[in-house]
Amino acid sequence: MDLEKGICRLSIIPVRAKAGDQSEMVTQLLFGEHYTVLEATKDNKWIRIENYFDGYKGWIDIRQHNPISEEYFSQINHSDYKVCTDISASILYQKHHIQILMGSILPIATNELFKMEEQMAFNGEAKSLSQRRDFEYLKTIALKYLNAPYQWGGKSPFGIDCSGLIQQAYRICGYPLKRDVVDQALQGSAVDGFENAVPGDLAFFKNDEDKMLHAGIILDGGTIIHASGRVRIDRLDEEGIVDEDRKLYTHYLGFIRRILV
Repeated sequence: MDLEKGICRLSIIPVRAKAGDQSEMVTQLLFGEHYTVLEATKDNKWIRIENYFDGYKGWIDIRQHNPISEEYFSQINHSDYKVCTDISASILYQKHHIQILMGSILPIATNELFKMEEQMAFNGEAKSLSQRRDFEYLKTIALKYLNAPYQWGGKSPFGIDCSGLIQQAYRICGYPLKRDVVDQALQGSAVDGFENAVPGDLAFFKNDEDKMLHAGIILDGGTIIHASGRVRIDRLDEEGIVDEDRKLYTHYLGFIRRILV
């Protein structure tokens, strides 16, 4: 039996750990992300979904659910859509203007027919999801999130966590990564030692109990961009991240992974 499918047709939808507005937000759906409905609460007010892109599961308000057919779901899976690269942009969808955010997925592709209700007008900056870009482009995208406030479960330039920053920046550059730090730490290839790291590598940090708790993107010039209080750039050395304002190490380096090829 096929499970119901859906797609995000709002700028952003919070995905929660449990069915309720007071529950912790574990991630978000951005415009254009599609998902499978796994179950619904007895009162039919909340549905548990699985994001197709990264397999992340959680609960959304059913009033924010936009159902789509199995056929259209499959079409999305096999289409090289565009991803918005503007911090924010406006689209015209079903005669309504909607503000969308960087990382939103747009049903724009070559040689493809859409149902009338899926047609939309978009004049912002975008690139093909599958097009892989180099470190300089990755840096340009990551810097667009600079000073975004830290938000647990966030994925937008107006609130983001450390793994969300990594996932979004690399996705826009054509590299799909998982949502959580512990899963991202298993992707790509291992880098043998800090001295062999190059810009674009991911640095992972552990606490005294050897528990993975943080990650960031290594930039050039011995720096790292990461989300800690806000998205910021700090100095990175073989010991970890240095907050030069407070003259102390805030995170201790565990290991490094290479994603860009």
